[in-house]
Amino acid sequence: MRKDIAKILVTEEEIDRITTRIAAQIDRDYAGEDKNLILVCVLKGSIVFMGDLMKKITVPVEIDCIKASSYGAGTVTTGTVNIHLDLVRPDLDKCDLLVIEDIIDSGVTLSYLTKYLKGKGARSVKTCTLLDKPSRRRVEFVPDYCGTEIPDEFVVGYGLDYNERYRALPYIGVLDPSVYSGE
Repeated sequence: MRKDIAKILVTEEEIDRITTRIAAQIDRDYAGEDKNLILVCVLKGSIVFMGDLMKKITVPVEIDCIKASSYGAGTVTTGTVNIHLDLVRPDLDKCDLLVIEDIIDSGVTLSYLTKYLKGKGARSVKTCTLLDKPSRRRVEFVPDYCGTEIPDEFVVGYGLDYNERYRALPYIGVLDPSVYSGE
């Protein structure tokens, strides 16, 4: 599997520094007794990032999950967001949601989810991503918390996949184009 990685783009050590920095920002922004912080993991890719991030957050936090995607099999967005597992909470109007995403590429999914969750009645909705590819935006969207910007390369590892493979790599690597060029 590692032979399919053209290069390491973000090392384990860099990921650790990023999660520490973002957790400190979240702690500052969500300090206070009137906050009800819920980390909402966008499954499946964000689960590793959220797991590491929540261990470093010191303010009270709950977790929940949503499964949504604008991608089918492969590397190109369909442009349409499908929700496969919804967030259902009777107290949503008292919740400050922080949607945790692994990567923002086109921006379609996270832009949609932000509006969708606000429309469902959440008290507040902010976004957090480990990786950002602003060069690929199809909609105008800027995350509230961002780990690092990356170039327009297809990346895997640390939860990110190509057809469900490579998620368990402890770093972010650029997938060799020969692996997916026959799509």
